[in-house]
Amino acid sequence: MRARLAGAFAVAALSVLPIVWMAATALKPPGEYVSGSTALWPRAPTLMHLEALAAARVWRLGLNSLVVTLGTTLVALAASLPAAYALARLSFPRRLDMAFLVFILVVKLTPPIVLAVPLYQVLRGLGLLDTLGGLILAYQIYALPFAIWMLLGFVRDVPVAYEDAARIDGAGTARILLDIVFPVMAPGIAATAILVAVAAWNEFLFAFLFMQSPSGFTLPTAIATRINEDETLWGQLSALGLLASLPILCLVGIVHRALTRGFAGGLA
Repeated sequence: MRARLAGAFAVAALSVLPIVWMAATALKPPGEYVSGSTALWPRAPTLMHLEALAAARVWRLGLNSLVVTLGTTLVALAASLPAAYALARLSFPRRLDMAFLVFILVVKLTPPIVLAVPLYQVLRGLGLLDTLGGLILAYQIYALPFAIWMLLGFVRDVPVAYEDAARIDGAGTARILLDIVFPVMAPGIAATAILVAVAAWNEFLFAFLFMQSPSGFTLPTAIATRINEDETLWGQLSALGLLASLPILCLVGIVHRALTRGFAGGLA
């Protein structure tokens, strides 16, 4: 028992160490983090890196990331919930059903750079290039297949008897979905939403390629601007990385119970 506790503590410490190191670097003056010192805590803590980010109004970029993340998650869930329900409950020809699921998996596994040029042309043709709406639309290329794939299993776990009983009472499909199916699979919806949100929040390539105005950058692209051919601003890089990590850590902490139940496939 003690060995298990010691092992769990060691794994937890190793997992937290990068976050602690990043927070410490964000508080170190430049002379300390370029000196090669392995000291974890700064000898002379400073807020200069956070002040530099505040002066650059990085909070606006954080707002861009928030808008894109929420938009991507809501659009993906709104489209994937009925799609997953249809695949699980409607009588499609078996080959058509499997072909669609394989297509979803192929799209999900396709490297982003392969789709970057076609997406760029599509967004430019629609007039959505360099807009947050266009970025939300581009993110659906991966968010939507992933959400459908995730939710399909949760829909199949909902007992069909619940729906049959509701139909006997005169409930329509919309009423069954809103009052029975979606509430029962709420843990799965929460788990899917969290994973889609994390992927959208951290996405870099599409945001870097499709957003041309600095005012439209998201936090991952802002982090990349702290590295150039002349220098790497480690203090600002760490401070910005810490700020970008906090919302996701807080979100997962708030909904960790639903997330755990969703991963377990639990309907309890």
